[in-house]
Amino acid sequence: MRHVILTGMLLAAMALPVSQASAQTAAQKSIGTVTLGKKVMADGKPLAAGTYQVRLVGENAKPGVGQSAESEQYVEFVKGGKVVAREVATVVSNADIGAIVKTHKPAMNAVRVETLKGNDYVRVWINHSGQNYLINLPTGA
Repeated sequence: MRHVILTGMLLAAMALPVSQASAQTAAQKSIGTVTLGKKVMADGKPLAAGTYQVRLVGENAKPGVGQSAESEQYVEFVKGGKVVAREVATVVSNADIGAIVKTHKPAMNAVRVETLKGNDYVRVWINHSGQNYLINLPTGA
């Protein structure tokens, strides 16, 4: 009987780190890879031109009046396995994006990076699994 209890405790202890790792992986879900052609600002800090993995952090930003809790989410820009920047993305469903943005949306699971009128912002637009993530980054010019 004692062996059964010890075996059960050992299996439970081994499962704990796996559960924590799975929760972290689920929270930090990659939504795309972007290439920035010029330096921008993210969270008030410079972000160099280059290629980055963008992933969801699993944390919602404080919604504005009349917005749902999921309408803005934090994303991280990752390069070489290291988080180099964090920013807020506006989340809009494929069904609602036409009322907000006048240009054609990227294809499903594709990315568009565009400089907005006036060259003051770069918009990173990721269409991932039926959701559009819009990240507006000041150029700092």
